[in-house]
Amino acid sequence: MTVSGLMKQFQVVGRKAPTGDVPNPEAYRMIIFAPNAVIAKSKFWYYMHQFRKMKKTTGEILDVVEIVEKNNRIVKNYGIWLRYSSRSGTHNMYREFRDVSLTAAVSQLYDEMAGRHRTRPRSIQIIRTSIVATKDLKRVNGMQFAKANVKFPLPHRVASAKRGQKALSGRTFTTVRPTTFFG
Repeated sequence: MTVSGLMKQFQVVGRKAPTGDVPNPEAYRMIIFAPNAVIAKSKFWYYMHQFRKMKKTTGEILDVVEIVEKNNRIVKNYGIWLRYSSRSGTHNMYREFRDVSLTAAVSQLYDEMAGRHRTRPRSIQIIRTSIVATKDLKRVNGMQFAKANVKFPLPHRVASAKRGQKALSGRTFTTVRPTTFFG
């Protein structure tokens, strides 16, 4: 599985194919993060084969629905529990991310795991996700942005595109260094 762009959240419902002995088998529902519905169905069968004695040839998909967040204008803290395989073994991990939606936080997770741990997307399994209150944050990186009076100063910026020249000035280049301190 390759991750290109934002991940999407899917609800996949499937069951074992009905037979004469069991005309109405039990249905299973999973929330899966994947780039598209095809990969979501593939991951569903991957997990079902691990947890139950069921695979694609002996089962059927009943429904695949993309889950979209209602309010994605507010920054929230997300906690993600995951399991991943590295060169030395399988590891459990808890990570915190700040983002406007869960799918964007999961996309951050895949990017960060690739950068920090050289983990491929196929070896990451998301166990659980939740919205974490500010007082319950565990990681220092998330705590520093969760304060009420956080500021993002813009130090040493250039005044304009032509470095202090008037807008109608015809000179593109100048012999004067730009002034970057406006304090």
